[in-house]
Amino acid sequence: MNLLLDTHTFIWWISKPDQLSPNVLSLLDDENNKPVISVVNIWEIQIKNAVGKMDLNFSLDDIVETYRENGIEILPIYPNHVLRLSSLPDHHRDPFDRILVAQVIVENMTVISKDPKIKQYPVPVIW
Repeated sequence: MNLLLDTHTFIWWISKPDQLSPNVLSLLDDENNKPVISVVNIWEIQIKNAVGKMDLNFSLDDIVETYRENGIEILPIYPNHVLRLSSLPDHHRDPFDRILVAQVIVENMTVISKDPKIKQYPVPVIW
């Protein structure tokens, strides 16, 4: 199963794995599943770190490189992801969540998220 990580899931996986549910940890450890991060995660973390909303205790560059070295896919934003935004319900205005939802739909993935707003969209969500 292709698992797209929401930003908090991505951060917790690398810095606070005890914050993840046992179910999520099991899925991430299962070799039959493919964890994927989006460039959106990296972008959101960079912006929040730059404006002081997030204090990273690790280098984002190092984490991205580690993920690449370990074969974890980094999903870019494609035009069809952006085009899919126009047909999403307007549950909230968080642009990062909305593009992640569009990516999940277009790429036929499951999102790993604790965010109740993500669960309002017609996508498979696991926590």
